[in-house]
Amino acid sequence: MTTAQNPGLADLPAGNPYSEAAWGTPAELPPFERIRPEHYLPAFEAALAAHDAEIAAIAGEAAAPSFSNTVAAMERAGLALDRVAGVFYNLTGSHTNPELQAIERTIGPKLSRHGSAIYLNPELWSRISAVDADAEGLGDEERRVLSRYRTRFRRAGADLGPEDKLRVAEIAARMSELGTQFSQNLLADESRFLLPLDAAEDRAGLPDFLVASAADAAKERGGAHSHVVTLSRSLIEPFLVSSTRRDLRERAYEAWIRRGEGGGDTDNRGIIREIVQLRAERARLLGFDSFAHFKLDDTMAATPDAAMDLLREVWTPALKRAGAERDRLQAIVQAEGGNFALQAHDWRHYAEKLRRAEHDLDESEIKAYLPLDSVIHAAFDTASRLFGLTFAELPDVPRYHPDVRAWRVGNADGSEVGTFLGDYFARPTKRSGAWMSAFRSQERLTGDVKPIIVNVMNFAKAPAGEAPLLSFDDARTLFHEFGHALHGLLSDVTYPVLAGTAVSGDFVELPSQLYEHWLEQPEVLRTHARHHRTGEPMPEALLTKLLAARTFNQGLATVEYTSSAIVDMTLHLSAGGEDGLDVGAFEADALERIAMPSEINMRHRTPHFAHIFSGDGYAAGYYSYLWSEVLDADAFDAFREAGDIFDPATAKRLRTYVYGAGNLRDPREAYTAFRGRLPSTGPLLRKRGLAA
Repeated sequence: MTTAQNPGLADLPAGNPYSEAAWGTPAELPPFERIRPEHYLPAFEAALAAHDAEIAAIAGEAAAPSFSNTVAAMERAGLALDRVAGVFYNLTGSHTNPELQAIERTIGPKLSRHGSAIYLNPELWSRISAVDADAEGLGDEERRVLSRYRTRFRRAGADLGPEDKLRVAEIAARMSELGTQFSQNLLADESRFLLPLDAAEDRAGLPDFLVASAADAAKERGGAHSHVVTLSRSLIEPFLVSSTRRDLRERAYEAWIRRGEGGGDTDNRGIIREIVQLRAERARLLGFDSFAHFKLDDTMAATPDAAMDLLREVWTPALKRAGAERDRLQAIVQAEGGNFALQAHDWRHYAEKLRRAEHDLDESEIKAYLPLDSVIHAAFDTASRLFGLTFAELPDVPRYHPDVRAWRVGNADGSEVGTFLGDYFARPTKRSGAWMSAFRSQERLTGDVKPIIVNVMNFAKAPAGEAPLLSFDDARTLFHEFGHALHGLLSDVTYPVLAGTAVSGDFVELPSQLYEHWLEQPEVLRTHARHHRTGEPMPEALLTKLLAARTFNQGLATVEYTSSAIVDMTLHLSAGGEDGLDVGAFEADALERIAMPSEINMRHRTPHFAHIFSGDGYAAGYYSYLWSEVLDADAFDAFREAGDIFDPATAKRLRTYVYGAGNLRDPREAYTAFRGRLPSTGPLLRKRGLAA
């Protein structure tokens, strides 16, 4: 990065790494080891001031408004702020501490007010509105940029009167505070809980890999116990599958589903109540019937009705499938002499027994052939065969935690694509889940800027000297997030506003979910699923059984997901006008109306539904995973129809119109350019085993 790309930071004290015009690090990575918490606030303040000055100059420009002096100028502005925030907000999710959390609570509302001041600036909006694309003869990409800016400004309230603008800004600032507090409460709940497994009988039924992971987790939590289960998904899910201690399964599961509603200072229900009210108020100010109508107005679905129609179409067969699964699990309970009705904390345990009986599959046996490094290499090799990419690990680069790994990503001709970071293991300083983010996004407006993309996971760390082993679901998660990473890495646009994953919320999951398909292909598994000790390939019989079981337990999985999406949409369609929203009662009522089985819980219960309450990203948008799954199931059929899962012509279209295109086109146009038509739901229902 050059001085011109970071105006306003040079006056910081020399000891602050943000004062440096260029970091001079390998791959231009941030010098993580030198950036201390006390460096962030001064850097934020300087960057905010610099951006304010840039925006004031654009708004006050004497020359008539043009794309170059207004829209492109805005795209060049704020680079210093991007530089600071890009590091800070990645670390608050993946490796936080009390100092960073305090800064997050301070700076969040300031950034919100700063953004509101830009989008509600009447002089700036007047100039953007006055740009004449036809008179200037703008190209397609510039027209798309102009369109996106006008949409963003209108949705932020640029057309409102002064009083309403002020209220919209107040709402945005308060929402920033609430989203931060929600996330920090959730992390606190997840970090505080542990289930000791000190006695041998507490570990009854646990496979060796899980016993080892529980011992490692105990050491990480201070060593007061010999073994513990935490709320890390890579620990709690296999515990619920394998533990024969029904009482301990119940304790662990209750802690998992009660995150964010335990009372005290980490209870999120009051925060949710206020967030929902504020979202509804903002939507009404902007002229929409509900927040859901506001949110979907700028998506592929376009309306809540369209999204709900898809959810209902999937819900009916999923509910039927889940009921049949429940009955079969209850039969196992009774056959074993269990005098109890199946409960949610029992489902995974007895489903595993059924899977073993039906498919002769043992999770431990599968994991032995899925060491982390092999799955990483499988993801890389798939990208190489599809897009001609190369991956070279970078051993001596800055990293924010010792576990982080880095790779240079290149094209087949040797040219650089970008840098990819992998942060794979759970730790108390990391929020749960898995995600992709960018330390820097691709663009060409300010130079040939290469992306720096990170995938963050929460896999269980193996004991020293042992290879970390993944479940097949873990491996699917890695492929999913690497699909997002490729969306960021392969971005090939000029303007930052269009780069990478800056696409419609119900299109952004297409690249990630589509990439999962390659993991399930025999050709990929035969090459990369190898025993972590012997290096022998997965036996053909085991591979056949694994693939035959792909749709096993899909009733549970689909009901868990779809119920979460329906509650999200229902909440943002019908709640918010009243002062006394009872979060628990609303959730229970919404589930009762869709006949939610008592033996299944939502994948994300409302008090810990970070997708929709840590920010607005997936609010009234959790349906988008299913919407994108319609696309990805149909998109992979294009390769099947070509007779080759790595068909070069199909892969070229995929890179051109999906992975590399950012937001150059409306998502419907982008998908049609790749596939030749829009999709149907048939491939989705077949993929999930729900087709009649």
